[in-house]
Amino acid sequence: MQTYKGKSVYGGIAVGKIHIIKKKERLITQRRPKSAEEEIARFEAARTNAKEQLAELYGRAVAEVGETNAAIFEIHRMMLDDDDYIEAVHSIISDQTVNAEYAAAVTADNFAEMFSAMDDAYMKERAADVKDISERIIGILTNSDGRIFMGGEPQIILADDLTPSETVQLDKSLVLAFVTVHGSTNSHTAILARTMNIPALIGVKLDISDNLEGKTAVVDGFNGVMYIEPSDECLREAECRLSEEKKKHSLLQKLKGKENITKDGKSVMLYANIGNIKDLAYAKQNDAGGIGLFRSEFIYMESVTYPTEEEQFRIYKKAAESMSGKRVIVRTLDIGADKQADYFNLGKEENPALGLRAIRLCLKRPEIFRTQLRALCRASHYGKIAIMYPMITSVGEVRKIKEISAGVRAELTAEGIPLGETEEGIMIETPAAVMISDLLAKEVDFFSIGTNDLSQYTMAIDRQNQNLEEFFDPHHEAVMRMIELVCKNAHAENKWVGICGELGADLELTERFLRMGIDELSVSPSCILPVRNRIRSLDLGDGRGV
Repeated sequence: MQTYKGKSVYGGIAVGKIHIIKKKERLITQRRPKSAEEEIARFEAARTNAKEQLAELYGRAVAEVGETNAAIFEIHRMMLDDDDYIEAVHSIISDQTVNAEYAAAVTADNFAEMFSAMDDAYMKERAADVKDISERIIGILTNSDGRIFMGGEPQIILADDLTPSETVQLDKSLVLAFVTVHGSTNSHTAILARTMNIPALIGVKLDISDNLEGKTAVVDGFNGVMYIEPSDECLREAECRLSEEKKKHSLLQKLKGKENITKDGKSVMLYANIGNIKDLAYAKQNDAGGIGLFRSEFIYMESVTYPTEEEQFRIYKKAAESMSGKRVIVRTLDIGADKQADYFNLGKEENPALGLRAIRLCLKRPEIFRTQLRALCRASHYGKIAIMYPMITSVGEVRKIKEISAGVRAELTAEGIPLGETEEGIMIETPAAVMISDLLAKEVDFFSIGTNDLSQYTMAIDRQNQNLEEFFDPHHEAVMRMIELVCKNAHAENKWVGICGELGADLELTERFLRMGIDELSVSPSCILPVRNRIRSLDLGDGRGV
């Protein structure tokens, strides 16, 4: 039996065969093309293809690890549009008259070396990112898709490290555990492991050799240990502990169909966050009471041009019908700056988090907004559709939205198109919206608090900047007090209020949120049953305040 220590990023026990994932070594040869112009065109076509792939990966990652943790793919998309990167590749092709894949490889090496030499930890991490995006482009140029092949049986994944792209592409139903030689607690692999409840170790110092493939191993995520070819005693103990974990999981499954109600009778709506209609099955499988956040921007990001009213209508109609009368809250287009779709032709911004995005973009381009609203209103005839507007900062914005919405409904009615009733709510994700939530509550049917952006704007910390992690406190008292104030102001107008950000699934905060008066929690589908279990364990009737 061989024993290896590592750092645990998610507890749990796994017993199974090892499957090694190795980096595919690509031999990039330099050749002289017919013309530099043709190679630049090849590179640009590959760059466009790469951005489309990243949009798809972003959608998959959001469903698995949430919007904040999926942001790495948006960072990669933005890096593909970086003028310095593009100019470097173009220059190498033109000045040296070489093939596009060779130019991309050289540029990746040069940029990675530059980033690695920087003192800033955040910038050092960009070295891996530039290598990742360049590998994607090279893969497209050389017609090698980079897919990871796994056997038909669940396995313990062993790798030197895994890129975000590799992690998302894995068939999670076949992953028993992750073990990597390198990586950090904030790597995409670690985040995925925690979100999907997969045992994982990083920093395991062992030499990965082919003879490890297929060998039996035990991964103890509680104690940060991996045993290769475990003794009979070790194997028996692991199997016993694994059985206990499965019993806990089985108990959670028995919560399906149960009410989200505390011991003293407080009922809570428990909904699912989804990125597209493919996630509806996952939400229903985990017994979601409705959809609390349908991120409609993916319809735009996965398209090469503006999606038509008919295309959107079919998607929203399917969502409404699939949920069989349960509420489906669709967030209107939240794109711009940090979430790009090329055909919008949005300019680069120095501070995209404070830029042209979400409702600001919709109000500046009302024709796009009206198309989406028409599709949503038409779909409301087939189920319980609610519409939610993001990034609100003023009463004036809400009144303008209501004016456009009323006009759309009047048009559809005049055309003889049947409509259903639609609730209209807003996201509370800026300090401005919090402070005037008493006024906003008079204008809308409900609030949904986006804790990801609210935390970012309140603490003035870029939530995508890993170099600032030590300063970012997701439980910051200022954020908690803002949530409490929003609840108070919503309830004063008899409006319900929910949370659809990452904090909604934080079991440490469930009790506090319920004591504040939160009426709804919308979380990733995999988090629904654990949150339900937590809700049902609480007794709020002890007279304690928040």
